[in-house]
Amino acid sequence: HETKNMNRIYGFEGEVKAKYDDKIFDLFLEVFGQLPLASVIEDKVFITHGGIPVVPTTLDEIRKIKRGGEPPEKGLMSDLLWSDPQPFPGKSPSKRGVGFAFGPDITEAFLEKNNLELLVRSHEVKDEGYLVEHGNKTITVFSAPNYCDSMGNKGAFIHFGKDCKPNFTQFEAVPHPDVRPMAYAAGMGGLFS
Repeated sequence: HETKNMNRIYGFEGEVKAKYDDKIFDLFLEVFGQLPLASVIEDKVFITHGGIPVVPTTLDEIRKIKRGGEPPEKGLMSDLLWSDPQPFPGKSPSKRGVGFAFGPDITEAFLEKNNLELLVRSHEVKDEGYLVEHGNKTITVFSAPNYCDSMGNKGAFIHFGKDCKPNFTQFEAVPHPDVRPMAYAAGMGGLFS
């Protein structure tokens, strides 16, 4: 996940430490802290984890975001990690309490400002593994089927050909190992225990 706390809450820390050790988990944190916040394919497709900033932003401004630490609660990095699309125009407070919900007008303005054609993001479970919205300008793709061993969703991934048009592959979850769902999770008031 995006932060040390999220790794703890959703069980990644517990699972890595149970299967490996603290050193391997620390290496994961170091790598996560250095991963790029976004990528652009063929000067057409913007890919990020969460969403886009709700203020006019250029790719150069995104490139200048300093990596190597925990994400702040607000600002460009927060928007890229935690913002979600909404079906109506404008911006709204996020249901997550961090980032924003952004409408199709904000997507269109971001893409136009940066001479891009498509936004691809993740960060939200989708029943079919993906969802195309905002007039085919935003795709949410979620690759974890049956998220948290309880959602029943499909997973999906996208392959882009030379024309940069998305081709979707959906898949179902495989049988879960003999470990109770969310066994490694810690937090959320015992929700997963």
